[in-house]
Amino acid sequence: MNFRKLLIANRGEIAIRIARAAADLGIGSVAIYSEDDAQALHVKLADEARALSGSGPAAYLDMDGVIAAAKDSGCDCVHPGYGFLSENAEFATRCAQAGLTFIGPAPGVLSVFGDKARARALADKFGVPILKGTSGPTSLAQARAFLSEHGAIIIKAIAGGGGRGMRIVTDAAQLDEAYARCRSEAKASFGIDDVYAEAFMANAHHIEVQVAGDGKTAIHLWERDCTIQRRHQKIIEIAPAPFLDEHVKRQLLDAAVWLAEDVELRGLATFEFLVNPDAVRGTQTFAFIEANPRLQVEHTVTEEVTGIDLVTTQIRLLQGSTLEELGLKQAGVPKPQGFAIQLRINLESMDADGTVKPSGGVLSQFAPPSGPGVRVDTSGYAGYRTNPSFDPLIAKLIVKGADFAQARARSMRALAEFAIAGAGSNIAFLHGLLSNADVAQGRAHTRFVEEHLGTLLKEAANWKPLHVAPAQIEDARAAVAAPAGTIAVLSPMQAKIVSIEALPGAVVHKGANVAVLEAMKMEHLVGAAISGRVHSVAAKPGDVLMEGEALLFLVPEEVAQEEQAAAKEIDLDAIRPDLRESNERHAFGFDANRPDAVARRRKTKQRTVRENLEDLCDPGSFIEYGALAFAAQKRRRTLEDLIQNTPGDGIITGIGTVNAAQFGEQAARCAVMAYDYTVLAGTQGAMNHRKKDRILTVAEEWKLPIVCFAEGGGGRPGDTDFPGVAGLDTPTFRGYAKLSGLVPRVGINSGRCFAGNAALLGCSDVIIATANSNIGMGGPAMIEGGGLGVYKPEDVGPMSVQVPNGVVDIAAADEAEAVAAAKKYLGYFQGAVKDWTCVDQRNLRHLIPENRLRVYDIAAVIEAVCDSGSVLELRAGFAPGMITALVRIEGQPFGLIANNPVHLAGAIDGPCADKAARFLQLCDAFGIPILSLCDTPGFMVGPEAEKTALVRRVSRMFVVAGTMSVPIFTVVLRKGYGLGAQGMAGGSFHAPFFIVSWPTGEFGGMGLEGAVRLGYRKELEAQPTPEAREELFKKMVEQSYARGKAINMAAYLEIDDVIDPADTRRWIMRGLRSLPVQERTGKRRTFVDTW
Repeated sequence: MNFRKLLIANRGEIAIRIARAAADLGIGSVAIYSEDDAQALHVKLADEARALSGSGPAAYLDMDGVIAAAKDSGCDCVHPGYGFLSENAEFATRCAQAGLTFIGPAPGVLSVFGDKARARALADKFGVPILKGTSGPTSLAQARAFLSEHGAIIIKAIAGGGGRGMRIVTDAAQLDEAYARCRSEAKASFGIDDVYAEAFMANAHHIEVQVAGDGKTAIHLWERDCTIQRRHQKIIEIAPAPFLDEHVKRQLLDAAVWLAEDVELRGLATFEFLVNPDAVRGTQTFAFIEANPRLQVEHTVTEEVTGIDLVTTQIRLLQGSTLEELGLKQAGVPKPQGFAIQLRINLESMDADGTVKPSGGVLSQFAPPSGPGVRVDTSGYAGYRTNPSFDPLIAKLIVKGADFAQARARSMRALAEFAIAGAGSNIAFLHGLLSNADVAQGRAHTRFVEEHLGTLLKEAANWKPLHVAPAQIEDARAAVAAPAGTIAVLSPMQAKIVSIEALPGAVVHKGANVAVLEAMKMEHLVGAAISGRVHSVAAKPGDVLMEGEALLFLVPEEVAQEEQAAAKEIDLDAIRPDLRESNERHAFGFDANRPDAVARRRKTKQRTVRENLEDLCDPGSFIEYGALAFAAQKRRRTLEDLIQNTPGDGIITGIGTVNAAQFGEQAARCAVMAYDYTVLAGTQGAMNHRKKDRILTVAEEWKLPIVCFAEGGGGRPGDTDFPGVAGLDTPTFRGYAKLSGLVPRVGINSGRCFAGNAALLGCSDVIIATANSNIGMGGPAMIEGGGLGVYKPEDVGPMSVQVPNGVVDIAAADEAEAVAAAKKYLGYFQGAVKDWTCVDQRNLRHLIPENRLRVYDIAAVIEAVCDSGSVLELRAGFAPGMITALVRIEGQPFGLIANNPVHLAGAIDGPCADKAARFLQLCDAFGIPILSLCDTPGFMVGPEAEKTALVRRVSRMFVVAGTMSVPIFTVVLRKGYGLGAQGMAGGSFHAPFFIVSWPTGEFGGMGLEGAVRLGYRKELEAQPTPEAREELFKKMVEQSYARGKAINMAAYLEIDDVIDPADTRRWIMRGLRSLPVQERTGKRRTFVDTW
């Protein structure tokens, strides 16, 4: 397609740059301007100009006004430049709806890259390193928690760029103010006040990669170094990066292209990274921080070193040209020729503490430099009256040289030739920066300006320009006619008044905030220099004041302490309308306001989801995320209906504590996601998934154990308010699975749990299900739809199936018992308990019969060895030959595995091995030591056993044990034979921290009877009668038993000792207390097997 006329949705030098590019392509240009911006140069240089309603940045952010200007002037495309609406997905969408081509990426791409949190998630998907950060819009409380963990953080606006809405915070006392200012600045600059927090990388270089894409492929146009910044705003940019390691450069270039191609970028984008120049092995070399899907302020230096016009390239890509048609395949992109430096010329002054103030007035002189390798992109001209509502950038000085040294030297001379009068500028400061040896040799970092401010300001003060005697800066301040007896509070800079906080008659104390000003898109608080009473106000909100003009007048007076502290009396119990509206919306999700839903649960003899949560979480500890969500069905149902009948979109998510009274607040932290079957049968809708994704991200980031109440019918086909076809791109299941091995995950079900709900339940570490549960990967409708028959829900996956097959770990009678089991289960991962009791340990001496052939109750042994009431058996109904249980000894948690001699005489078959291997993984993942009670004749053998894939299944015990980091304490109760006994001991008798035996222990390479029959076959066959053969067999078995007795094993050091059974607990606790404390920093295991 060919564009006829282009509307420039911006101002200043970038609007002029776009107008010139349009002219080069034969496209007409239309400028827009706010009511207070009519004298701006871009208005004069475009082919046409259209006025907007309103003043300041708000006019340029008015989507309706901008689109109307484009339509009224006959434009067929809109170029947003940078800033303002350039990264606004809604604006791009509305342009398309109005028949206008947005000169930028598609709305979906803007949604990803315009949201820094989503961009970080995309980078993480590709394995591109990112800094630790919060996920999505972040509350003050979340930012405070993140600061406490990382010590130094950056608060950032989620949308936009340019350093707006950004603050470094190193002290908790700074956080509230920084958070408020970031949100306010983000709102003013980008129309969105969401912020997030990110860990701070000290001494970093800031490197960005320029990328272009045609929707199918993407290329890089090399990198830029943007390290020299002042309070997160770039002031010097260099292309290419002169001090970047080649290996790191290649990684950055590749990563940028990967990310661009993944989103099918059409147009331009820049991918920004922090690089640690001092990285050593094992530390982070670089980290992706954000992507800017638009034209950058510093695109100029890339143009200078590559010879590629980025603005015309951007326009032609949006006309439909491919990169190949533009001659821009990656192999054909020119390597940078020489070096280019861009210096941002701002109209401003800087105090000794680094505080930047806008400088304003009428420019009486404006003479940019020229000469070889010098380019100036500017909106300034002599006679221009500056506007404090907008960015103070008046020009970009771009200088090229054959090498970095020449580019730097030319830049310093060009700065010296740049003559500006009528307002102060940062030219001297920039010259001081370039002349600094650390900058010249690549030793600067992103905080260099702040750390060397005094030296830089001193150099700037001594700098002399080359141009002849510039005119004195005009004093634009109005005379201050202060009423008699008053002292004026003056504007400290040229700025627009946002609000006056103290009205006539008000008493203010020294330092109290009396006004809020806006300059350079940032808000500044003005404090009273003295205590006094407000006499009168000299200006009103919306007025633009020059530096030194009066805001208000104070009559000096002593302010009593009680008056300083006095606050307007308010009714603390009064509910404002905005809060009332919020309360009423929240109330739709409470049981008290849903009597029909409660009645349905009573009919099925079940509890409501909120009753379960109240039982699970400690009183008052639960806070809910996403309570105001409702089903995404606005195209088919009224909003009132959805709010009232689909509260929370059928799921409650949040965080709280479980068992805090026993283990303390820190150990008791827990996340919860609980389906509400009374809302659309607990099905998984679009908002429902988003709520889960949010809480799963929080759980991953902050390492919170999570409990999932899974009752529900799976995917929901009825949602209408989301783009897509099948919804198979949801990250929920992967997100829950990623938590495996990182935090304990408990799945609880009561009632029907099918399809997607069952998938989440099945991903859990432990499944607790009530007697009325039906669990299946497909419900009756899906089964019938697949042509597999017609079934009732009760026929699908009942407990009579799911307990003996090993799907359910803990069977509970009802929800109360299930929640109690969940709390008990979590307790083993939360720490030790102080209060415990146990039976008289002398009982252990009598639990194993002296007759080696007589079976015994292994459960009685376990109950006696462990603290009373501490045994929680998992998968009790599955593989009865292997006991797996979480237990406590002297209050300390242990994982216990034990052979059950009642089943196959304790032989380990395939199901037993599966059960043990998975349980060992679970304990190892969370640092729970293993107590193994061994009594096995070995692995099961025989043709029938081999049909069950026995070789692979029993070998899992060796593989898992061989990769474990937790200690194993092995106690042989009776039989310790062959490979099976080795499996119970972690793969070898010398693998455990200790292996001891009770006096009843007996050992051998295989079972005694089998060993005799196999080893002495000839001797037995030589006996003349069956009676003689049996007598010889018994004699040889007795001899083998004598050789394999525990005492002989200990004498040959194959086991560590034979102990009095009554000393078993003493051995276990001495072993545990002899181990060093291991601090867990990440995952011990990649995941815990679901089977």
